[in-house]
Amino acid sequence: MCPATKKINRVIISGGGTGGHIFPAVAIANEIKQRNPTAEILFVGAKGRMEMTRVPEAGYKIVGLNISGLQRRITLENLSFPFKVFSSIRAAKKIIKDFKPDAVVGVGGYASAPVLFAGTSLKVPSLIQEQNSYAGITNKLLAKRVDKICVAYEGMESFFPASKLVLTGNPVRQDILAKEDKRAEALTYFGLPSNHKNILVIGGSLGARTINQATEASLAQMKAAGYGLIWQTGKFYHNQAQTATDNIGALNIKAFDFIRRMDLAYAAADVVISRAGALSISELCLVGKPVILVPSPNVAEDHQTKNALALVKKDAAVLVKDDEAGTELYPAAFALMADAARQKQLSANILKLAQPQAATAIVNELLNILP
Repeated sequence: MCPATKKINRVIISGGGTGGHIFPAVAIANEIKQRNPTAEILFVGAKGRMEMTRVPEAGYKIVGLNISGLQRRITLENLSFPFKVFSSIRAAKKIIKDFKPDAVVGVGGYASAPVLFAGTSLKVPSLIQEQNSYAGITNKLLAKRVDKICVAYEGMESFFPASKLVLTGNPVRQDILAKEDKRAEALTYFGLPSNHKNILVIGGSLGARTINQATEASLAQMKAAGYGLIWQTGKFYHNQAQTATDNIGALNIKAFDFIRRMDLAYAAADVVISRAGALSISELCLVGKPVILVPSPNVAEDHQTKNALALVKKDAAVLVKDDEAGTELYPAAFALMADAARQKQLSANILKLAQPQAATAIVNELLNILP
């Protein structure tokens, strides 16, 4: 059957753990629904993880597996890990047999591996969506079993079979794709004056301790320079950050535990400080803002540094190492805020890397693997 005439009626999307996995998964689901409004989509996540609340908020049903990650240090929890894996594969097989999907999509996260393993064992067409520039061991192992692998970076042949690779980019939230000027709306939304330049700080959905500490230490300088601040702290740091911003007494310095209207946050920002998660980078490429990346050192295979370097090599971002953030981050940020020409150069270069049709391309590949 020609891909143009194929239709996805039932699909399972698995994975989660962070926004970097969840938002692409939801974007793929939304694209499927746009093409076939009657399609049935079932998410499979890990019990107790972020996806169990975020996915239903997006309007989709999700079921949870009792699965967690393998700890890097020796713990009692690691002793139960093999049993969780086998029980999760067994549970995933039952879910697949009951739901009878046309295809299975894995986006990364704890639940993705058992669902893809179960799906390929049952001969269900399967696809991996790899967000990062450095593939984790689980996806490398699963690559031999799945039909197609959609990636966001060039050069992924070192991790995956070249015959299965398709460069699609990372799907992002639909509101980020809205290109019209939202700055006036954004300034009103965040309660910021129109005559200030603004820094947006985003440390990922769970927060970033090093970035938060550097930001708190620089609040007085920020106030003196007259810069506005939109600061996503993460829930664990928010109380401390709120106290710090209250004490500084500047109405244009704002702290939030989580920002739901990221489209407006980007619109209000002149410079962005961010971790280098794959989703964050994909969004930053689309919005075209000058960005300083501070890769998290607490991720597998240091993949955030590799993500960041992919942009730095194209002069599309500034890199500050996590262990140097305390002394280097805000000098770099204030220098960039004062340099309009450098901002313009970084914006132009990062926009060249944008891939706004990622969700469309991934669903096209999903259709291609259907019988």
